[in-house]
Amino acid sequence: MFHVKQSGEASSSFSLDDSPIAREIADLSARRRALEATEVTLTGRTRVFTVSNQKGGVGKTTTAVNMAAALASLGARVLVVDLDPQGNASTALGVAHHAETPSIYDVLINDVALVDIIQVSPESPHLLCAPSTIHLAGAEIELVSQVAREHRLRGALREYLDIKDNHLDFVIIDCPPSLGLLTINAFTAADEVMIPIQCEYYALEGLSQLLSSVQMIQKHLNPKLHVSTILLTMYDGRTRLAQQVAEEVRSHFSHEVLDTVIPRSVRVSEAPSFGQTVIAYDGQSAGAIAYREAAVEIVARDTTEKES
Repeated sequence: MFHVKQSGEASSSFSLDDSPIAREIADLSARRRALEATEVTLTGRTRVFTVSNQKGGVGKTTTAVNMAAALASLGARVLVVDLDPQGNASTALGVAHHAETPSIYDVLINDVALVDIIQVSPESPHLLCAPSTIHLAGAEIELVSQVAREHRLRGALREYLDIKDNHLDFVIIDCPPSLGLLTINAFTAADEVMIPIQCEYYALEGLSQLLSSVQMIQKHLNPKLHVSTILLTMYDGRTRLAQQVAEEVRSHFSHEVLDTVIPRSVRVSEAPSFGQTVIAYDGQSAGAIAYREAAVEIVARDTTEKES
């Protein structure tokens, strides 16, 4: 207990336990304990997500890899398909993706089997990655002349899952921010769309375009595709703007938005430079805890839907 006395005033006292930092530490500790006590039950079916937002800089790849790692930490077997030519998801998962590496490019263009290019992330035996390489930058043009060009990834994924020992609980596809043939392949292969939305100004910019794209794919290529999950990212609860954005998104998409929000976090930003997800880099940080909570929520929602 500290005693403070200013000139001409009576002494007053305050406790460090009442400080914002102390409250934040206590909150994180309580959430860690809750996660440790949580038991999840996987349904046994394979859920295929594409993580998409046609607006850049919203934490799309960050969400894809950290959500995958968080799900793997729950015991789920997860495959991340890196469809972005930049290869950032491959980097974050610590897998090789230099030019000579067998990659998702070979699957889409050269009919190589998915099983022949998948690598296990050093983070977890449950976390797999189909890496991207620089060759994927030209795949948009090369796909134009391919047979069933919009269904190349879907076919390869089905072939992989048909092999007895290749069961997956989740497939998470990270695609470019543009609506080209790579993104269309992701939409055609997936059943669910996960949209990360940044809690900042212009957060909903481009969302209507994305929803129109989903409707187009539903109509012409994949009637099962639907937006199932919206995740609020880069949330700063100290600002009124972040709170307003969250309220607005929840008012429009009340069923799709997860209760969990992902805070702005230095640890989340630092992790990829070490070739890791935030779950491996600092699993006790606020960002890691938030992604783990979001993963629990995704699994719990699926279990609830199956029971109903």
